[in-house]
Amino acid sequence: MSMFCYQCQEAAKGTGCTLKGVCGKTDEVSNLQDLLLFVTKGVAYYADKAVAKGVNDKEVSKYVLDALFTTITNANFHDGQIREKIAKGLKIREQIKKVYIDAGGILETELPEAAIWYGEENEYETTSERVGILATENEDVRSLRELLTYGLKGLAAYTEHALNLGYEEEELYAFTYKGLVATLNDDLSADELVALVMECGKFGVNAMALLDKANTESYGNPEITKVNIGVSDKPGILISGHDLKDMEELLKQTEGTGVDVYTHSEMLPAHYYPAFKKYEHFVGNYGNAWWKQREEFESFNGPILFTTNCIVPPSKNASYFDKVFTTGAAGLNGFRHIPEGKNGQPKDFSEIIELAKTCEAPTEIESGEIIGGFAHNQVMQVADKVVEAVKSGAIKKFFVMAGCDGRMKGRDYYTDFAKQLPQDTVILTAGCAKYRYNKLELGDIGGIPRMLDAGQCNDSYSLAVIALKLKEVFELNDINGLPIAYNIAWYEQKAVIVLLALLYLGVKNIHLGPTLPAFLSPNVAKVLVETFGIAGIGSVENDLELFGVAEKKAN
Repeated sequence: MSMFCYQCQEAAKGTGCTLKGVCGKTDEVSNLQDLLLFVTKGVAYYADKAVAKGVNDKEVSKYVLDALFTTITNANFHDGQIREKIAKGLKIREQIKKVYIDAGGILETELPEAAIWYGEENEYETTSERVGILATENEDVRSLRELLTYGLKGLAAYTEHALNLGYEEEELYAFTYKGLVATLNDDLSADELVALVMECGKFGVNAMALLDKANTESYGNPEITKVNIGVSDKPGILISGHDLKDMEELLKQTEGTGVDVYTHSEMLPAHYYPAFKKYEHFVGNYGNAWWKQREEFESFNGPILFTTNCIVPPSKNASYFDKVFTTGAAGLNGFRHIPEGKNGQPKDFSEIIELAKTCEAPTEIESGEIIGGFAHNQVMQVADKVVEAVKSGAIKKFFVMAGCDGRMKGRDYYTDFAKQLPQDTVILTAGCAKYRYNKLELGDIGGIPRMLDAGQCNDSYSLAVIALKLKEVFELNDINGLPIAYNIAWYEQKAVIVLLALLYLGVKNIHLGPTLPAFLSPNVAKVLVETFGIAGIGSVENDLELFGVAEKKAN
């Protein structure tokens, strides 16, 4: 075993990757990410104590968010960048340690190793092998620690997106520190760890609410929008990932250059925001979910910009191999990285723009339009229509099918499930899971489309807001009394924080697939099943019957 990672749905053999990540990361990168997380916990140890003294360091907060985001699945494969972040973390740790002591803090006699380790770069490899996931021997404690850690990674991602737009809440930083420190504490009981996991869900709701506020106050409330999936005759740049600030800066800098901009995968919802509609060169969406990029990027012809995770490392003989750029927490060995702007200035995308000018226009791989923009504000504007459809029986049930897409063949289940849902049901979706069914002709119910796309994975918050509003309208005491079922696909850690947020809001009987997380030990899985009704998926036919919407067959 040269590495161990089981944080994503594609964990090898359903247990964990031990030689190379299915995502494409090498054992070296995986182990370095473990060490980066270990160092970040050391930073959090002192930051948590500094917060208790009423002190917070902005540089520390940003570092912790970035370090956690860097270790999310499919975000960063660049060993050099990760080494730099480890070295920076050691300096940041000493910085916040001094801040704590200067504020009157007293160091404990016995400190966790993460708070005192200061190895040279030639010690990174041996240390990383010792402090990784399997360093926690007790399977159930390990499972709860990792569940909390993965929730914190998702929390950090959404918090960082909000921070990029100038929005932040000190409580989100404070809980992130608290949660990371808890994973170092051998005295915590399983019950205490479960409580922290649920508290992580609470702050997940807060982070998604903050990001929703940041996005809508910056770019307007998403509107019902038809998005072009064809191409123009001009060269283009394809922007992937999730960060809308990067989207804005790229659109501004490409205006008037003769270069068009296309979204890819989770960037699709950028088209729903009013502020981006004014850019005539913002052409449409190219391709499908992240895992098809090796095939689809071959025909795009122009450069690709990754702003966050969802990267599939290209093969060396790929035609687009020399056209890939990364920015933010994203990174790939051998590819150009666009750094943060200096002194608050925008990032400089001139290099990618100049390259685009020399490229051919994208080759069309599909045509037509897809519709989206059904975030909570937009749905609330037609709430009366929705409520009336429910009361009249025109809509019998809503299915929340949010989450992530992935490569596993078993994910065909979600396409088949959507196809076989009765005509009196509506799909509520967010995230790239929608690419399994967002191009199907599902029709509408009295003018209400049978698939309502709220946006990115973080916009699962919108689906929660809609559910809570319906609960209020129907005067229910329990959100589980609504005609809403949850059949969610997951892949990585941002889906974990969405799940924890839903559990915190009281949602029960969530079906999670295509497989349950490998990081759930049998005992932890049992707790989730017995407490929240978490379940896996079965066959489409059996699940439709289980959800109470199976078509009755004639005798």
